[in-house]
Amino acid sequence: MEPRAISRTIPSLVSLLLILTIMALFMPVQIVASAIALPGCRETCGDVQIPYPFGIGPNCSLPGFEISCNISNGWPAPVLFNNIPVLAIYLSWPYAPQVLVNNNITSICMNNTFNSLNLSGTPYRINNKNKLTVIGCDITASITFGNDTNKFQGGCSTMGCFSRDSIANNVYNSFCSGAGCCQIFVPQGVNYYQVSFQSPYYNRSKQYNSRQCGLAVVAHRFYGYSDFYEYSDFNIDDLYEHQQMPLYLDWSIGNEGCKTARASKSSYACIDNHSECVESDNGPGYLCMCSDGYGGNPYLEGGCQVLPVYESYYCPAFMRLKNNTDGDCQLYVPYVIGLIVGVRFIIGFSVLLLYFGIWIWKRIKLVETIKQQKLKEKFFNQNKGFLLQQRIASDEDATQRMRIFSLDELKKATNKFDKTLILGQGGHGEVYKGILSDQRIVAIKKSKIVDQVEIEQFINEVVILSQINHRNVVKLYGCCLETEVPLLVYEFISNGTLSNHLHAESYAESCNLTWNHRLRIALETARAIAYLHSSASISVLHRDIKSANILLDNYFTAKVSDFGASRSVQIDQTGITTVVQGTFGYLDPEYFYNHRLTPKSDVYSFGVILAELLTREKPSSSTMLQVGGLVTYFTSAMREKRLFEIVDPQVVDQVASNEVQKTEIEAVANLAEMCIRRNGDERPMMKEVEVQLEVLWRSNQRHEHPCTSQTLEESQLPLPDSTSENTTTRQYSFELELHSSFTFPR
Repeated sequence: MEPRAISRTIPSLVSLLLILTIMALFMPVQIVASAIALPGCRETCGDVQIPYPFGIGPNCSLPGFEISCNISNGWPAPVLFNNIPVLAIYLSWPYAPQVLVNNNITSICMNNTFNSLNLSGTPYRINNKNKLTVIGCDITASITFGNDTNKFQGGCSTMGCFSRDSIANNVYNSFCSGAGCCQIFVPQGVNYYQVSFQSPYYNRSKQYNSRQCGLAVVAHRFYGYSDFYEYSDFNIDDLYEHQQMPLYLDWSIGNEGCKTARASKSSYACIDNHSECVESDNGPGYLCMCSDGYGGNPYLEGGCQVLPVYESYYCPAFMRLKNNTDGDCQLYVPYVIGLIVGVRFIIGFSVLLLYFGIWIWKRIKLVETIKQQKLKEKFFNQNKGFLLQQRIASDEDATQRMRIFSLDELKKATNKFDKTLILGQGGHGEVYKGILSDQRIVAIKKSKIVDQVEIEQFINEVVILSQINHRNVVKLYGCCLETEVPLLVYEFISNGTLSNHLHAESYAESCNLTWNHRLRIALETARAIAYLHSSASISVLHRDIKSANILLDNYFTAKVSDFGASRSVQIDQTGITTVVQGTFGYLDPEYFYNHRLTPKSDVYSFGVILAELLTREKPSSSTMLQVGGLVTYFTSAMREKRLFEIVDPQVVDQVASNEVQKTEIEAVANLAEMCIRRNGDERPMMKEVEVQLEVLWRSNQRHEHPCTSQTLEESQLPLPDSTSENTTTRQYSFELELHSSFTFPR
């Protein structure tokens, strides 16, 4: 507990202790053990408890929760279907309802090695705190996650071949950077995965002291230790001996929510009178928990028992039950004498306790300020605050454009990070709306997960944005380093992302982007990327250009955002070799295979966006994946002269009504085809793309119409300005930036 919280609770604790001391004389404590399994059913298998709705044997469990108790090495061992070993079963609060199982470690000894786990048709789902970890030489892992309705695809790569000790040190320190090791998190709500591995160097036996194989596993933790395996000195060879690592599975009852489940009395699982139904937070179904003040098994009649602090009492200490009565009490004189002595003792003890509590409270208040200051200094150093200050101070323009905020300022701006001010949230963090003391409206990005890699990405994003001043690049106001998780403060825009306007139903029903809107967004995005490549004070390769990272203000002005994956290079450099990072569907295949990041990698991603603007198709949707992806779909249509069969019907209608020239659509399509060529040398430079779009834009008089959901007049819509630098940026928000798209791990 924090010192500030302790100081606030000391006075109330003293009063509570006084009351509890008096009540202790009046209340005989009764603790009744609660059953965990159905009558006649086994409660344990080995040293693992088997609580209902799980069970061993016929009629001892709910459907899908059957457990087998096998003999392994002469000892009883519980297993799920397909002989999945069970390590522990967690039933209800305060623990999350989960099953901890052992998952096999895959040895990658040849090309096209596969591993999978399918929980379809069962009440289990893979917990999203698990992750896929790959260790070895130049291994490419491609993984498909899914459930009954959706599929998610992604992957990661290990780069190069390093010494065994070097790889082991990376894994032991939880630092999977791609150097012999890579990781990817499991998304929410999936019940199966299938992963394949490839490596041209699978037979490099020298790297592992006669161990020729790489390693891969989906597990809860994969460092030098875990809840069940501890190594004083981490050794990769140890993993071959264990062959398994712990994996958490979430579970729930049925496929209905609480409201539907309660209506079906015969199948409703929360049968105890003191149980409650709660919705599952990972997929369909529901769970049961005991009501406040009760604990035990809510799935059994009488399974929820009163906790000691809530125990009922029968008669006060100065009374006793009358004979032959049901609960009536009568005065008992000997108890009264004892009560008087006890009260005197309690009063004296309570006064002493009160003085002692006040003394502790004052001491805590005295050290609280010092401790808070030290904590802020610790986080400041942990977040590389001095390094960031030096890098910003070296650029005078950056110093004028941004500042380092204190935590108190941002707490005031967000009303202590009030949940009602959350604009958006995802697996990696939350974005809050705030108002600074100078009345500027801002978006404050607060990440959830912090490790060394993410701190470096944070510094990278701050430094790059501090050196960029462009109309079509999101503006960074500053950051806060006084928290465990660094905070970024951006300008605020409320009109979402290009991806949402193209694909989300809520936008599609109320706002249809015209061709002029799309061409202007493409031109402004091209200007921003070309500026990053060749016109900024440093050359910046974005590395994650996608429609979800293009933000739009109320005038549909485009702004490129999310520079966490970006890399700065010297102007005269043609590229750099780095760990593969980007978003599935937009990732340059040449960069994916040779790890060489160049400006042409961003050109490829921009070409995918042009195809997306033309077709209104998602690059990684299930429909596109069935035909090989948007790039294959688009290039095939271009090659077979079927362009207008795949163009968005809204744009085709504009061509038919002579609002848009057919040649203009063809010109943009040809430009997109050039950008997404597999050979990077055949793609144009981003500046050339910008020039071609500029010529197209200025070739005809433009009459933009505002989105039907906006109230702006046509005259209010600004035309793109060729002067991109040093112009006033508009407000934007990150509320949709954190919407999860399946990305390669950073």
